[in-house]
Amino acid sequence: MLEKFTNFIDSRLAGPMDKIANQRHLRAVRDGIIATLPLIIVGSFFLIVAFPPLPADWGITQFLTANAATILLPYRMTMYIMSLYATFGIGASLAKSYDLDQVSGGILATIAFLLTFVPVNVPAEAMEAAGTVGFVLPMANLGGGGMFVGIITAIIAVEVYRMTDKSKFKITMPEQVPPAVARSFEALTPTLIVILGMATITYYIGFDWHQAIAKIVSPLVSAADTLPSVLLLIFMITFFWVFGIHGVSIVGSLARPVWLQLLEGNTTALAAGETLPHIAAEPFFQWFVWVGGSGATIGLAILLAFTAKSQYGSKLGKAIITPSIFNINEPVIFGVPIVLNPIMMIPFVITPMIMATIAWFATSWGFVNPVIVTAPWTLPGPIGAYLATGGDWRAAVLNIGLIVVSVICYYPFVKVYDRKELEKEQGLDATN
Repeated sequence: MLEKFTNFIDSRLAGPMDKIANQRHLRAVRDGIIATLPLIIVGSFFLIVAFPPLPADWGITQFLTANAATILLPYRMTMYIMSLYATFGIGASLAKSYDLDQVSGGILATIAFLLTFVPVNVPAEAMEAAGTVGFVLPMANLGGGGMFVGIITAIIAVEVYRMTDKSKFKITMPEQVPPAVARSFEALTPTLIVILGMATITYYIGFDWHQAIAKIVSPLVSAADTLPSVLLLIFMITFFWVFGIHGVSIVGSLARPVWLQLLEGNTTALAAGETLPHIAAEPFFQWFVWVGGSGATIGLAILLAFTAKSQYGSKLGKAIITPSIFNINEPVIFGVPIVLNPIMMIPFVITPMIMATIAWFATSWGFVNPVIVTAPWTLPGPIGAYLATGGDWRAAVLNIGLIVVSVICYYPFVKVYDRKELEKEQGLDATN
């Protein structure tokens, strides 16, 4: 039965899932958002500096709190407007997939996105107080709240670019003209179309992109921040992995825009001094679910390294324990292997779901702060959890506790696996 099911997955599901993972628009969205991670990681750490996990009566705490507005400026210029950078990245990545100029694709995507904003008049009193004049942009939509609008407008802009290039409806310069100048002139036609088209829709027709998209995706965002949704995502990711399909690549490409909205909602609330509203942002998965990597395999690595009696299990465990500490678990997945392994696929799917349930209730009941920072994913678990929650030591304790849970969940399966490996080795020895 298992063999038939495996063959079905390999022949009917693996191919389509691989195509989905490599579909050019999804790949462009994934690559564009991932390109913003350095800004998100560095920018979010200024939140910890502005709101340090230190006693309120300490002098340094009082100084940082008094200067929080200034300290948060790098955060507001990076993570707070992440959709602006992501839109450029998506446009550049999609243009590259069509063999078009990446910079032109990124710029077209960015202007298309900005043309969905309606500048707001600054009241005269506010202008005098701030010493400025003119209009302001609604900054909230430059952050996670505008991510889906950025994705849509980036795709529209680059598709216009592709159509004008394919149809030769563009200005072509002589070969003697420098390539950079020639590319600029070639981009004139799609730029004109994009600007006129987006301006007409936004300003003359009066279509509110952000409100319309928000109505469509708000149920999705709300549903994503629930325990059933968390468990479903975990199941999908691990299910694909046990058949050798990169689950994070497929599911993450679809879920990451929502995860970023949830994270941005927490950071915005923290900067405003409000209660953090969301639990299931991406760092929640990283530090409380994928401890050691997909499948929460840190427990498996520990057991193999310190309890395995078979030579293969013991040597493998010692080889994979260090990468697992830093959340690199491809050696585990393909070394044990977990892929198509009827013994190990069970804890690989079940363990992270149990850990997610524990972490979910720990967070929702207030035992641990919600995540606010995207810490580098290669940090050891307790350190990453501590930083991701803005310096909550309880998160580090929870992470350690979840590692113990991972060890307990994997233990009976590792014993069976190790016994079988030992029997193989003893059988080989007997035949020699």
